[in-house]
Amino acid sequence: MNSDATSSPAPAPARGKKLIIAVIVLILLLAAGAYALLLMRHGGSDDEEGGRAAAAVLPTFLPLESLVVNLADPGGDRFVQIGITLELADEKTASLVKQYLPSIRNGILIQVSQRTADELLTREGKERLAADVQAEVAAPLGYGPLRKKRAQDGDEDEGEQGSRKKAAANPVRRVLFSSFIVQ
Repeated sequence: MNSDATSSPAPAPARGKKLIIAVIVLILLLAAGAYALLLMRHGGSDDEEGGRAAAAVLPTFLPLESLVVNLADPGGDRFVQIGITLELADEKTASLVKQYLPSIRNGILIQVSQRTADELLTREGKERLAADVQAEVAAPLGYGPLRKKRAQDGDEDEGEQGSRKKAAANPVRRVLFSSFIVQ
């Protein structure tokens, strides 16, 4: 019986220790959960905004095949070879540009063929050409001059307010020249 008396007090302290450890673990888990929730609420919104900003900042580049075009110089013996890469807002825009690529290439060829070698040899001439190419690429997508023309032709739902919205959100960000040879 003596052994029963000594064994009986031993389990009580063990249960008390287990209970204290369980309470500590529970408090730690609750604290970790609260901290994780706080991070998800506060940090998560920053991550989403940062992710959106990163997505908005990271463009999609679409290289076009090189173009060789006769220039508008007297005599017609000058030409230019141009490599163009388009900086677009996203992959969706790149897919749309690929769908309209024959029309876009035609517009670019016409724009370039109207220039002279002297004009294209200057920085300003290249910048004007880049702006015109940007307009040619954006037009079939519903941005720029083609949209204005539709509005003038009487398409009422493509009014001035819609045109301003689209002009501000042009997904064709820049036209970059990867090569530019005038001969």
